[in-house]
Amino acid sequence: MLYDAVADLDVRIEDYDLEWFERETSSGFTRASTVVALHGDGETGRGEDVTYETEAQDAFHDAGTNLALAGEYTLDSFSSYIADGDLFFGEEPGQPIFRNYRQWAFESAALDLALKQAETDLATQLDREYDPVRFVVSTRLEDPPTGERVLDWLDRNPELEFKLDPTSDWTDDVVETLAATDAVRTLDLKGQYHGTDVDQPADPELYERVVEGFPDALVEDPEVTDETRPLLEANVERVTWDYPIRSVETVEGLPWEPEWLNVKPSRFGSVEALFDTLDYCREHDVEMYGGGQFELDVGREHLHAIASLFYPDAPNDVAPKAYNDPEPSEDLPTSPLAPPSDPRGLDWR
Repeated sequence: MLYDAVADLDVRIEDYDLEWFERETSSGFTRASTVVALHGDGETGRGEDVTYETEAQDAFHDAGTNLALAGEYTLDSFSSYIADGDLFFGEEPGQPIFRNYRQWAFESAALDLALKQAETDLATQLDREYDPVRFVVSTRLEDPPTGERVLDWLDRNPELEFKLDPTSDWTDDVVETLAATDAVRTLDLKGQYHGTDVDQPADPELYERVVEGFPDALVEDPEVTDETRPLLEANVERVTWDYPIRSVETVEGLPWEPEWLNVKPSRFGSVEALFDTLDYCREHDVEMYGGGQFELDVGREHLHAIASLFYPDAPNDVAPKAYNDPEPSEDLPTSPLAPPSDPRGLDWR
């Protein structure tokens, strides 16, 4: 089991601090995140809290570094300790999943620190090798949608591939324009989101339009209703899941045994839950690809490291963060991303 390879790593923590990151995004909102930096034995391990509410990030910094973390642990005992802690300092987070996001920041920082203190890296510890990472560009279309945004990206680089978020505004012409590019790899229907800014309620006409219009693309997070189920079951080999996936139990609770899953480490909260799910997918022949959450710093590297070890050739939604800038530069990294020549800890640069 993967977790067995890291659970007993020693990690010695002397103190910690918090680093604030903020930037505008191509999706029209200001992203804020916090990097947790754990220090010990002259090393620093870092992990990123991707909680979306800026107010929650403000409160995290206002609370300061008051958690009693100094001590000697194994990675497993630190995980248990942090899981029992009040990481929101008496406040209720806006969404329950935010607890996982913050726990992941501390756990990934501890794994990074433990690996560095052991003078090794994740690939070596797991007896695996880092491979080049294929990535796709995730973007929403303009309003009203035309497909021009994708065409503009392809003018920059004809080799780009895409993950797109269809909405009920997509017309037959939009689908035809995008399908003609042969560059769309994943369609995120956002049907599992409720009470967020990106909700897309089940729309049987939209589902039929995109499932038939992109016969080779993965179909992510549909809402399964009496009206949409027949179409989805007829294309079950292409249906994939993202938002619900947080543990082996959530995989087993899906409407049917999946062929594909989007793995976002921060959703799992703990290293153990992530690694157990990776084991489950490998044992059950479930294909995987990586997903991101507008990470602004080290969290993006961690996505690359894990994708590199477990699903490097998949349509990973882990494009370098520069692709999320409102005005991306002309000199952007291309897919696939080369693995690091001298990795340490969870670093992948």
